[in-house]
Amino acid sequence: MKPSLEKMNWFNEPADWKISGGELEMFVTAKTDYWRISHYGFTVDDAPFYYTEQGGEFEAKLKIRGEYKERFDQAGMMIRLDHKNYIKTGIEYVDGKYNLSVVVTHETSDWSVIELDTPVDAIWIKAVRRLDAIEIFYSFDDKEYRMMRNAWMEANHPLKVGMFGASPDGNGFKASFSDFEVCHLPDARRTLWLENNK
Repeated sequence: MKPSLEKMNWFNEPADWKISGGELEMFVTAKTDYWRISHYGFTVDDAPFYYTEQGGEFEAKLKIRGEYKERFDQAGMMIRLDHKNYIKTGIEYVDGKYNLSVVVTHETSDWSVIELDTPVDAIWIKAVRRLDAIEIFYSFDDKEYRMMRNAWMEANHPLKVGMFGASPDGNGFKASFSDFEVCHLPDARRTLWLENNK
């Protein structure tokens, strides 16, 4: 299903944003990010994040575009339990290169990247939550998806899922998000039990 963008919630609402034709456009707030402790030695939790809540097992998908300008400008999908437990993934602009990026945070943050040879106009991110795992996929055409991360996230808790942007070193930039979908997945264990007990 496609959650109604108008009925979603802001965490760190930016000063400039709008929704039109099923697309969220925002000017990402300058000097904001999500990161906890490791490597850089600081904690920040102040970038814009527009989300809905989803329990159980689910699949979420999102198309992302950004006018990236400065080092570490980034836009994508966030999946968040709380300020100590979240995943952010999308495009991150580093030293003139576009990178597919995933940051996984549990008390402290880590960061993995796939450097792209050429800039892209847009990417699609898909996240699949099953039990205590979240699989992260990317696509350039919304047809062929490749997995880039499998990360742990505590099971049996509703999660905030949506779109974020951050500009930790820059003065902000325009990002747009469309084709946001979240669908509940059937309970695999219940399906297996039913099949075995016909």
